[in-house]
Amino acid sequence: MTALAIQSQRELDVICLGRAGVDLYAQQAEQSFNQVSGFNKFVGGSPANIATTLAKLGAKAGFIGCVSKDGLGDYVRDYLASQNIDLTGLCTDASGTRTSLAVTQMQPNDPEVVLYRNNAADLALTPQQISADYIKRSKVILISGTALCASPSREAALLAMKLAKQHNTLVVLDIDYRAYSWTDIETASLYYQIAAGLSDIVIGNTEEFDVFAAINAANGKVSCEQQAQQLLKDSCQLVIVKAGAEGSIIYQADHAPFKGSVFQVDAKKPFGAGDAFAGTLLFGLINDYSLKDAVAMGAASAAINVAGTSCTKASPSFEQLMHFMNEQNYQFSHDSNR
Repeated sequence: MTALAIQSQRELDVICLGRAGVDLYAQQAEQSFNQVSGFNKFVGGSPANIATTLAKLGAKAGFIGCVSKDGLGDYVRDYLASQNIDLTGLCTDASGTRTSLAVTQMQPNDPEVVLYRNNAADLALTPQQISADYIKRSKVILISGTALCASPSREAALLAMKLAKQHNTLVVLDIDYRAYSWTDIETASLYYQIAAGLSDIVIGNTEEFDVFAAINAANGKVSCEQQAQQLLKDSCQLVIVKAGAEGSIIYQADHAPFKGSVFQVDAKKPFGAGDAFAGTLLFGLINDYSLKDAVAMGAASAAINVAGTSCTKASPSFEQLMHFMNEQNYQFSHDSNR
């Protein structure tokens, strides 16, 4: 692919914007909530997971978001700081909002996840809390699509993307569709398309791309490939469609699509894979791995993550990632600059 215009001299590698919350994972595997006797506590939320993935690999990650002024907000802030994530952009809201909470079963297929996001603190992020000076310190900014679901977070996210474009910070949109966050699918589709127009890279799974295309589908279903090709014509340089255990399809302008590598593991849960994939993919691109290898590294990190019992703590270090890929007999391509 044509090399992405990454400003290599900047001090931060990736700033992630969006929600950081608390996850409570059932201590007993494959049990109903009635049978579970306790839960283990971790930091969660897709952008926080991605930032943690980057930090554990050795990248310098930053964060823009909002947590509540209470013990859960303090817990999230302290954990992210312990991972050496730059929290210049993390705000604390004292208006009565609450840091989001997810309570989950621990099983590989269709676990129940109970979410508490009424009056969510992350959606209280305002445009006034977005700093151009902070954004231009970073090579990349990753926007979680969930940040677009309500005001004032919606305007804050779009402003961050606009400022990033002005300052040559690479913009990544992780579609991150959560139906419960949106009033209707048409509104979600509209704002995803607006955000994609400000993006260099768009990442999502097949269901998320269906939502993305909802307002364009009056004359029938629009395929992921059709959507990807249109995005490449408009402004994007890279579109990645994730398909879970089946791998991913990578689209880039003037190149044929290709299928990413897949690594088989004994999964303990389905969630966390996409965040590990996105964070590790960006780590690979920033560090001059070929696109093929960066995608494979993302897939390997996703496999390691779903074999663990959390999202943030299950993400691998660089050494663990390389050891896993070596065990899987993955051969890095000759065009990686490593």
